[in-house]
Amino acid sequence: MERIWLKHYPAGVPADIDVTQYSSLVELLEESFRKFADRKAFICMDKSITYRDLDQMSTALGAYLQSKGLKKGARVALMMPNVLQYPISTAAVLRAGYAVVNVNPLYTPRELEHQLKDSGAEAIVVLENFATTVQKVIANTSVKHVIVGSMGDLLGLKGVIVNLVVRRVKKMVPAWSIPGAVGFNDALSAGRGMTLSKPALTREDVAFLQYTGGTTGVSKGATLIHQNVLANVLQNDAWLQPALKNQPASEQIFIVCALPLYHIFALTACYLLAVRAGGVNLLIPNPRDMAGFVKELAKYQVNSFPAVNTLYNGLLNTPGFDKLDFSKLKTSFGGGMATQKPVADKWLKVTGCPLSEGYGLSETSPTLTCNPADTDRFTGSIGLPVPSTHLSIRDDDGNELPIGQAGEICAKGPQVMAGYWNRPEETAKVMTADGYFRTGDIGVMDEQGFTKIVDRKKDMILVSGFNVYPNEIEEVLASHPGVLECAVIGVPDAKSGEAVKAFVVKKDPNVTAEDIIKFSATQLTAYKVPKQIEFRTDLPKTNVGKILRRELRDEKKAAA
Repeated sequence: MERIWLKHYPAGVPADIDVTQYSSLVELLEESFRKFADRKAFICMDKSITYRDLDQMSTALGAYLQSKGLKKGARVALMMPNVLQYPISTAAVLRAGYAVVNVNPLYTPRELEHQLKDSGAEAIVVLENFATTVQKVIANTSVKHVIVGSMGDLLGLKGVIVNLVVRRVKKMVPAWSIPGAVGFNDALSAGRGMTLSKPALTREDVAFLQYTGGTTGVSKGATLIHQNVLANVLQNDAWLQPALKNQPASEQIFIVCALPLYHIFALTACYLLAVRAGGVNLLIPNPRDMAGFVKELAKYQVNSFPAVNTLYNGLLNTPGFDKLDFSKLKTSFGGGMATQKPVADKWLKVTGCPLSEGYGLSETSPTLTCNPADTDRFTGSIGLPVPSTHLSIRDDDGNELPIGQAGEICAKGPQVMAGYWNRPEETAKVMTADGYFRTGDIGVMDEQGFTKIVDRKKDMILVSGFNVYPNEIEEVLASHPGVLECAVIGVPDAKSGEAVKAFVVKKDPNVTAEDIIKFSATQLTAYKVPKQIEFRTDLPKTNVGKILRRELRDEKKAAA
């Protein structure tokens, strides 16, 4: 398809980016370490580290990991919220020649065990607040090396304060209680006496495994090679330039990083994008504490604010937010879930900065499309394809559809993953014969190249920007002794965009909704736990017995 959208690009945005300017993400990181050594790189709870600090500490940690005998390409899991250890560990893993396996720190033992086993991770860096989960499953995995961090390592804070910050009140697990584990500071100290061997990396080497669900319900690792993530950093950078054209060269770009860094949106659009520009990230470990978040924002003048709709909406409804100084805010990008017009309109009114919606997936590093950053008009669309990206609307047979017709959004570009980790059959299902990635979303493109999403082809539920797949939840519910059959759908939710609703046929007549929700909470991360349970005597099925979730969704829509 002709790239009709190029005619409507903002002035100064190129049609294509040159990903060959870097041999790997490591070259990009080390370039910034040299260029911006004295600048602050990350701030967390009033403690900051410079680019020089980040360079030195990641060198030490990388050398320590190499001393454990890990070979090039080994997978190292990171299980932390937005704390200073995360950017240090990410840089260390990449510089040592390994691949980062990003893990949600709120995972249950079942979820963590699957991800560690599937990725073949041999080491993990975890914040002590979440180490009990690691302790429960490590014997069933290939993990032999554990580094346990605490906020006290770099911030000098006590554990009780940390618990309040990360909203995870758990028994602390000191490093010595896990076989083979060491403390984060101890690993740094040991590494400082070692030499980091620089492996020969190319753009084809694996950089990240970003786990995402699927129609099978099995969480799969999207294999992102260095080229994929490099490309998306450069694509986002090019797209931002018109909005930042008046930013003084001497003034450091200040990014709010409230999205979790283990999520691909923040990893690319906050961490790596800021590092390339010599910017600084304000890390927010617990954005759910809206009052505390507003207090943090009051200390700084920010330039860029990527977030999801629920976060924007929450801040707008937090006392004191409208009193903050937004005079230097240049860009606000909404992604991860649909951005709502009332929220975008109110954000513009309060901050004076337009909220631009974008679109992407873990499999695409993530950005595929975005609205121009310097427009003050909320389009309700996901915008235009970013540089070097081809978008095509196709029917079920893979044929391209005319402008204005609804079909599956398919994409091709240097940011599209290499495939699903060790799952060639799953990879084949999502790739077309001519190399386009099938997103599973249904959209319509207009004559200017702007695309609107009209439906999701898959049964995926989007809770506050996180993908939730019904099969995984149904498998858990079905394991409850009181459940005969179940089906899960997403329903509208004022706070999270969508929430999980389960339809259950009882095996035990005495089972209650509360019983099922409590049981689910022991097996699933909080955002996956059903918020609503509806009991039925039977569920709609096809003639071969497959439960029809679509009928349940249509039923709810009709009732609404």
